[in-house]
Amino acid sequence: MKAIIVEQPGDVNQLIYTESEKPAASADEVLVKVKSISVNPVDIKTRIGSGVYGRIKAESPLILGWDIAGVVENVGAAVSKFKIGDEVFGMVNFPGHGKAYAEYVVAPENQLALKPKNISFEEAAASTLAALTAWQALVKNAKVNAGQKILVHAAAGGVGHFAVQIGKYLGAEVTGTSSAKNRDFVLGLGADAHVDYHNYDWENHPDEFDFVLDTIGGDNIDQSIVVTKKGGIVISIPTTLNEAVSEKAKLKGVNGYFFLVESDGEDMKKIASLLEKSQVKVSVQQVFPFSEMKQAHMMLETGRTVGKIIVNI
Repeated sequence: MKAIIVEQPGDVNQLIYTESEKPAASADEVLVKVKSISVNPVDIKTRIGSGVYGRIKAESPLILGWDIAGVVENVGAAVSKFKIGDEVFGMVNFPGHGKAYAEYVVAPENQLALKPKNISFEEAAASTLAALTAWQALVKNAKVNAGQKILVHAAAGGVGHFAVQIGKYLGAEVTGTSSAKNRDFVLGLGADAHVDYHNYDWENHPDEFDFVLDTIGGDNIDQSIVVTKKGGIVISIPTTLNEAVSEKAKLKGVNGYFFLVESDGEDMKKIASLLEKSQVKVSVQQVFPFSEMKQAHMMLETGRTVGKIIVNI
């Protein structure tokens, strides 16, 4: 089968095209013929030697990627949820070795869901890691309730554009940040208010939020704490909260912590239901062929993408 391996961390030239042996599904696994792959910031980070590279670097061949949508090719003897020919999608084995940059991928059946018929394979692949991150952050960790005020940073991005919509689905009042050029996109997602993050005076922000989802990290965590009310929650996805930041959060009475998404088929089913009912819609900025995975990585590295980047096999 076609696959892309990484032999050592580095730039996009470390994405090496090869032919690998087609994997076989074990008893509780599903073999998926992949149609579409979603590319995420963690793919970039892992390729250069950070992200989850330390967790999986000993495995060979190292194949990046976690987000897939495709058709079930075969099922293990113990699999009961899927059959050959089913269209499925999911995030595979995160934060372990997903091996998604390949023509065929094996996944535990409890990490997949049936693809809604009203969305494409590209849209399905886009609605995996990013959508799961938003769902697990808002629903399982922050437990966002109707009437709460929440702030979503980088609201035009992969995780952000799902978080805005899920926040509205939960009945929250949502403010999203982005550059001015993406204001209409963010408000079009259903956000109640938009903040242009360029030169914004966070110290004198008039509102205090019950929950802030930080998808940027770095100094943005400090700004997030400033605008979170006492007893509120700040969840940071890309950066662990260091000791100094945690202390600032405690001084204000804010609960600040780092969060890492995990593969979960039951959560995927909930996302599938939202997509099926058009309560959440996915934005795909560009679709690349498998032969242009390097270009997909380079586009994502610009940090200027709106929605998701997809690669088709």
